[in-house]
Amino acid sequence: MSGNSFGQIFRISTFGESHGAGIGVVIDGCPAGLPIDLDYIQEHLNRRRPGQSSISTARNEKDKVEILSGIFQGMSTGTPMAFLIRNEDHQSDDYTHLENAYRPGHADLTYDQKYGFRDHRGGGRSSARETAARVVAGAVAQLLLLQEGIQIKAFVSKVGTIQLPGDYTEYDLENTEENIVRCPDPSTAEKMIQIIEEVKSAGDTLGGIISCVVKHLPAGLGEPVFDKLQAELGKAMLSINAVKGFEYGSGFQSSSMRGTEHNDQIVAGTDASGHPRFRTLSNNSGGIQGGISNGQDVYFRVAFKPVSTIQQQQDSVDKQGNTVVLEGKGRHDPCVVPRAVPIVEAMTALVLADLWLRNKTSRIEKKPL
Repeated sequence: MSGNSFGQIFRISTFGESHGAGIGVVIDGCPAGLPIDLDYIQEHLNRRRPGQSSISTARNEKDKVEILSGIFQGMSTGTPMAFLIRNEDHQSDDYTHLENAYRPGHADLTYDQKYGFRDHRGGGRSSARETAARVVAGAVAQLLLLQEGIQIKAFVSKVGTIQLPGDYTEYDLENTEENIVRCPDPSTAEKMIQIIEEVKSAGDTLGGIISCVVKHLPAGLGEPVFDKLQAELGKAMLSINAVKGFEYGSGFQSSSMRGTEHNDQIVAGTDASGHPRFRTLSNNSGGIQGGISNGQDVYFRVAFKPVSTIQQQQDSVDKQGNTVVLEGKGRHDPCVVPRAVPIVEAMTALVLADLWLRNKTSRIEKKPL
C-alpha cells in the first residue's frame, strides 16, 4: 500500500490499524533544536481521543503517546522522530459479522476490490483511528509554527441544520474548548449538542462543518504552479476520513459575485521599522492570492458527512453477492465533527510547516555591501 506519507521537507508517514497493536507516525525533516513539549502533544491527542464526552464514541482509549526516537533532552535532534500510540480498548468481536459483508458508506467494498483482502476489524487501515497519528505529527508542526508566531484555530461552525451565525471575526475563538461540541458560541453549541443527542437516540448520525483560521501567517507561503497553498490545504483536508468538501475564502459564494464585489482592494502602510506594509481592505481571497499567502488571515471550511455506521438495519450484500441485513454494532460517534477539530488543525499545521520550510529555498537573500 502506498500513499501513507505526506509532505516534502516536513514529511510524515503513519502506520498501524484500528484493531492492531497500535498506531504511530514517523516525522522526517523537522529541524534540529526544536523544543518538544510532550504535554502539549498529549493535550492535542486528548482533544481527539474517543470516550471524551456523551456525544462521542464510548471506546475508551487513553491514547498515551510514546517517543521512540529523534528527541534528546527535550529537543529535536534533526533525525527521524517516531511516536507510538498503543491500542488498549479495541473489541474486535464486534466486527466478526462483517468478515464477509460490506457496510454501506464504508471502504469495505473498495478495499476488497483494490487489494483482494482486507482487515474487517473496525475498518483496519481505513479507520479514522489512523488520524490520531496525524494529530501527534501536527502538534509537532504547530510547535515549529509557534516559534514564528503562527496560530491555527479550528472550530465547529455547523452540525446538521444548526449553523453558527456570522463569521469567525465575530467570536472569541478561545472559547471553542469551553463546550463538548467545540463551538465558540455557547447558545449555538447548546442547540448543536441537543440535535446530536436526539439523532444518537434515534440510532442515526449527523454531519457538519469545521471552520479553520490561520493568523499571523507571513506572506509568501505556497509553491505555484501545482503546490499552491489552497491546493495543499485542500488535499490535506480531503485526506481526512468522512470529509466531503473544502472551500477557502469566499468559496462557492464567489461564483455568484461580480468582480467589483469580490476583488480585495490593496492598501499600503508602514511597519514599525518604517518599511512598506501591504494589506487588503476585505479578505474574499481567504488570505491566498495566486496560490501564495498574502499576510492576511487564511480561513477555510471543511464539510464532513454523517458517520456511516448507524444503529439501524440496512440492506447490503456479502462477498458472494447475497443480500444481507446489517445493523451497526460496536462504539461509534453519532457526529464525528467535534472530535475532528484537532485533526483539521493538525493537517493545517503539517501543510504550513512544510511550505514554511520550502519557502526558505525560494530566493537568495542579498547581503548589504
